[in-house]
Amino acid sequence: MRILLAVDGSEASLRAVQGLVEHVQWFRGHPEIHLLHVHAPIPVGLALTHVSQDTLDRHYREEGEAVLAPAQGLLEAAGLPCTPHIHVGHPAEVIVHQARELGCGLICMGSHGRGAVASAVLGSVAAKVLHLAHIPVMLNR
Repeated sequence: MRILLAVDGSEASLRAVQGLVEHVQWFRGHPEIHLLHVHAPIPVGLALTHVSQDTLDRHYREEGEAVLAPAQGLLEAAGLPCTPHIHVGHPAEVIVHQARELGCGLICMGSHGRGAVASAVLGSVAAKVLHLAHIPVMLNR
């Protein structure tokens, strides 16, 4: 099974990684894990007036690698190889799109566990993924 494991560098996303590691026996053999970080876009007009596109791309890549590193470490320590992916865009939309593009059968991610009012006001990437996803979503809090 292919699994898209979305991380944002938060403790909640690392709990999702740990949850997957702890429940890997749910899957036949070792799952094919695609580790994804989605960087919210910096407004391009504003950014490009001060930095080049190459500098901006390097920033996205370096920040993405830094976010993925702890999750990759947990997976590798558990003997679970993964393929890292870094994208820029609206997180929920990119997560669901990448799951479809990669042929994943499960999306795994963390939830910050905000209350109903905070989630309604602030929005929730997890809630949006649940709404948009065409496959099962495993949330860890």
